Amino acid sequence: MLTDRDSLLRKLHELRSEHRDLDTVIARLADQGSIDQINLQRLKKRKLMLKDEISWLESRLIPDSIA
Repeated sequence: MLTDRDSLLRKLHELRSEHRDLDTVIARLADQGSIDQINLQRLKKRKLMLKDEISWLESRLIPDSIA
């Protein structure tokens, strides 16, 4: 049975993969002569949302340490 930590790690992996895929798509769109600005903006916004979710998951996975 998967633990909560395992499911968080799996979700984190999926989000990182999607984030990398968006990097590729955005770079290809930027290299093209005619750029669909609205689509590009949507992709960049999705990428930022993924980054925030990745950061949130990472903070849940790293135990708090009191120095």
